Amino acid sequence: MATFHFDLVSPEKLAFSGEVDQVDIPGVEGDFGVLAGHAPVVAAIRPGILTVTVGGAHEKIIVLGGLAEVSEKGLTVLANVATSLDDLDKAAFADKISGMEARLAEKEGSELDRAIERLDHFKSIQHQLNSTAMH
Repeated sequence: MATFHFDLVSPEKLAFSGEVDQVDIPGVEGDFGVLAGHAPVVAAIRPGILTVTVGGAHEKIIVLGGLAEVSEKGLTVLANVATSLDDLDKAAFADKISGMEARLAEKEGSELDRAIERLDHFKSIQHQLNSTAMH
């Protein structure tokens, strides 16, 4: 399988840089996979789990929004937050979801809609973390 260069960058660090076989990205308009030779595109990403495939091994990384850019140089993801599943504190993540739920009552209108959508994304991540497919 042909490989391509992939960089995953967050404000804190360069989370990943190297040659990969495939990257699956949680896009705002739907999840999508990138392989070598993918057409150029810029897409917004939603909170979710990004999967990097190298030599048949899969690395899963939680991203909390950002942008993905595919160019002739490869793929670059600029993530607001990027955390490896190995580095994730599941209890702190669950506390964050509880806090988001508690603050919903303070929101109204389109702000409430955005808060519910973000909460749904976080709950989806939590569900995936707790499923047996992630182990």
